[in-house]
Amino acid sequence: MGRRRPKKGAAPGVAAQEEEAEPMDLVALKKPMEEILPEEHEVDPTSADYYFDSYAHFGIHEEMLKDTVRTKTYQNVIYENGFLFKDKVVLDVGAGTGILSLFCAKGGAKHVYAVECSLMANTAKEIIQKNGYSDVITVLKGKVEEIELPVQQVDVIISEWMGYFLLFENMLDTVLYARDKWLVPGGVVLPDRTSLHLTAIEDADYKHEKINFWSSVYGFDMSCIKKQAMLEPLVDTVEPNQIVTQTQLIKTMDISNMTPGDVSFSAPFKLVATRNDFIHALVAYFDVSFTKCHKVVGFSTGPRSRPTHWKQTVLYLEDVITICEGEALTGKMSVAPNARNPRDVDIVVEYTFNGKRSQASRRQHFRMR
Repeated sequence: MGRRRPKKGAAPGVAAQEEEAEPMDLVALKKPMEEILPEEHEVDPTSADYYFDSYAHFGIHEEMLKDTVRTKTYQNVIYENGFLFKDKVVLDVGAGTGILSLFCAKGGAKHVYAVECSLMANTAKEIIQKNGYSDVITVLKGKVEEIELPVQQVDVIISEWMGYFLLFENMLDTVLYARDKWLVPGGVVLPDRTSLHLTAIEDADYKHEKINFWSSVYGFDMSCIKKQAMLEPLVDTVEPNQIVTQTQLIKTMDISNMTPGDVSFSAPFKLVATRNDFIHALVAYFDVSFTKCHKVVGFSTGPRSRPTHWKQTVLYLEDVITICEGEALTGKMSVAPNARNPRDVDIVVEYTFNGKRSQASRRQHFRMR
């Protein structure tokens, strides 16, 4: 497998352990994270500070537009389902360069309101004008929660809101806010369904390279940094031949009907080994579906599917688990927006394993930031 590159300067790894911890509910989920990083809360700039600024740079939009799995799926949904867009008023939440708005306008929308908070809104206006759609697309610069639309209701809300681990950056809450404020009864949200999945992998070489590196750095013991290096999940591409277990569906989200509180959840998992091997990490990925189309359309960000810019999310375990075919790693995953910065995601994994060749029981904390 090729060398991995951590997302946005993040250190790869797993979270620090807590021995013999009691099972936790979602109310208690955020507290341990505050205890792990007590010094940084008052001074550490997080994704909330940089979120909109980061989307002002063309590079991130280039990465997303070159993701043909993502962009072509949206294009096909719009062009091949004219009954959803013809003569309809559309709201594009987080419009970026305006590419989805352009698809909608070309697909027959009566009018499109493209909302973008970053400075990319100015560029989107220029792009829309150059392509002759200024009379159909109105770009509104600002936060969805703070702007006012020139209309009281819209027929369709479209957005590419998904982040790493599906929920990183928490743009889903913005889509739900727009849905509740402007969507006409019987209106359509696209995409309207997502699902989060979990599997387990063997990854000894990379875990050793990145985590154990701190044990001896040019002859000096820097192992105290491991706690920090192991806190954040790693976003990268996992090779299919690394997968050791079956896949478990963790969470399904119905965007048309869910409430903002549904982004916090706790779900059990049971990962059954398909071969004799070692488990070094859990891997999460998500699927996206457009079920309101004439024919259901969607894509997966899983390791066995075509690569996307979302890649997969790797959560390294403190234990190395020796698992035999047919044995199961069981546990629970709890997920919630971080209490201080809701664009970050707190993840807690509780797992238990009792196999022929190894045993383990632990609770680990992760934070995507």
